[in-house]
Amino acid sequence: METKKSAFVLAAVSSGSGKTTVCNGILRALTRRGLSCAPFKTGPDYIDPFFHKKSSGVDSVNLDLFMSDLDHVEKLFRENFSDSDAQVGVVEGVMGLFDGYDCRKGSAADIASTLGLPVILVIDARSSAYSLVAVLCGMRSFDPSVDVKGVIFNNVASGNHLSLLKKAARDSGVEYIGHIRNRDDLATPSRYLGLAMDEVDKIEEYISHAAAAVEEGVNLERLLSVTGWKDIKNKNLSRREEILPQDSFLKGKKIAVAHDEAFNFIYPENISAFRKLCGSEDAVVEFSPLNDISLPEADLVYFPGGYPEIYADKLSRNRGMIESVRDFSEEGGMIYGECGGFLYLSEAIGEFDMCGILPFKATMDSPRLTLGYRNVSIGETKIRGHEFHYSRIENPEELHSIAVQTDVRGKEMPVGLYRKGNSVAGYTHLYWGEPEVAALLMETLFGKENI
Repeated sequence: METKKSAFVLAAVSSGSGKTTVCNGILRALTRRGLSCAPFKTGPDYIDPFFHKKSSGVDSVNLDLFMSDLDHVEKLFRENFSDSDAQVGVVEGVMGLFDGYDCRKGSAADIASTLGLPVILVIDARSSAYSLVAVLCGMRSFDPSVDVKGVIFNNVASGNHLSLLKKAARDSGVEYIGHIRNRDDLATPSRYLGLAMDEVDKIEEYISHAAAAVEEGVNLERLLSVTGWKDIKNKNLSRREEILPQDSFLKGKKIAVAHDEAFNFIYPENISAFRKLCGSEDAVVEFSPLNDISLPEADLVYFPGGYPEIYADKLSRNRGMIESVRDFSEEGGMIYGECGGFLYLSEAIGEFDMCGILPFKATMDSPRLTLGYRNVSIGETKIRGHEFHYSRIENPEELHSIAVQTDVRGKEMPVGLYRKGNSVAGYTHLYWGEPEVAALLMETLFGKENI
């Protein structure tokens, strides 16, 4: 198989078209052939990158043009693909090709044109055939800066169906790259928060089936040929020197990060920024609130999001860890928690007692999805993030928020960021992958006087 560099954005007309299945199938199929892949995800997703890593063995990186600036996005792509040994860069889009936080802004199309990458569409052909020629023509011609190079049809029912779809591709000027037939074994492992991240056997089975479907119906050689990196014109990706604050109060400190089945919504770049600010790769140590009996030695403890409500019983029964977290907080240790970590630091999740550092009680009764990008103002400090949860706090009036949060249109949102001593937590997942942003955030939340 061709081993020169190739890169593309895998996008769709709408959510539910099958791009996640096709993406993981491609990653696993290429990895089986000995090609090194660099997976990426458009937007603030945690779950798709988790699957990308399972499929390829490589950490997947979020490319988000709302939560970070253009230079940072270009830097991430350059470091993880164009300047790396990776042979294939695969960027999985979000929702439809042109769906971003404000029309086209932040969409898969925005990422494609920003990085100069061709687009491969995944189209669900379940209830249509030749009429898709109009869809393909529209996708191809709507934005001249977006190069829609090829199409993979999903849910193809028969040979005759496929023949009509190939004619639609031909007449639209979008090259047919392959197809996925209707299969009963491609259901994505799921639960109410999305893809289940702890069902190892089901995940591997799903990825294997996705790879088999891709190997059966997708021309991988042609895919790599039409997305060759040598043909990409916009390769002048940002070379802006990364700013590393010289006086970061985290220099020489240790940071403990909760990471297990209950806490796993982590942007790799956030952890990278921690290491840079602390000045050492060994500065970050992971621990498990589910299985460890106490905190590791650390100056700051970070509880990311995840599924604590699913593991609430086991977390509650691990009294050693809960007491260790409480003692750390009472002694003035710095703690930062977001979403699932916020719930763990509160008094209870439903009937199960948690750490009780923050005076809130969380419930999963009548779950309703709350999601969206957030602009977060903590005094003069501005940072961006994303809110995604089904739980709610029953008694938010117990503490005043230390931050004001608005959506992308500037509307103030009810979500808060709360402080008790040196413990700070809230629902919003913040992105601090740029070290200068991380330094400002940590200085704002904790400050030198708290060390």
